[in-house]
Amino acid sequence: MNPPGPPIVDGLGKPLARYAASRRFGDFLFLSGVVAVDPRDGEVIERYDQLSQAAKASLQNLGYCTGQASVDVFEAPIVAQSWIVLERIRELVELEGARLEDVSRLVQYFTRLSDYPAYNRVRQIFFPAPVVSTVVGVAALLPDPRVRVEVEATVWMAASLR
Repeated sequence: MNPPGPPIVDGLGKPLARYAASRRFGDFLFLSGVVAVDPRDGEVIERYDQLSQAAKASLQNLGYCTGQASVDVFEAPIVAQSWIVLERIRELVELEGARLEDVSRLVQYFTRLSDYPAYNRVRQIFFPAPVVSTVVGVAALLPDPRVRVEVEATVWMAASLR
């Protein structure tokens, strides 16, 4: 008998290879690295027009998504990817019955460490309180060289029971 394929997580799509998007062990939930790829067509998110209106409004409050092509073309790839990755983490965490406040650790991988400040500003929308964090510079990320950030998370599920 063949084992089942990777699970599809609601509208998030299936993982890019044979692995679980998340797995719970006792009071801990571990999320695999999340990248900003549209599950419908496999395209890498790189533009503000690929985001929801609510996402664009939040980013405008940070001074991003200006509508000026000469500015947005440079900021959009990392800012849009940051939003999508963190939103998917939120969705996965909530799907498991936890909250973003229960995330105890993030590991962030960047192909350009200079992207970290923009990512960090977006991260503060999702994580206003400090979270244990590791930042790593890498040569490339799967599935496409246009992917600029990948984030994995560890969640302490017992925090939701308090």
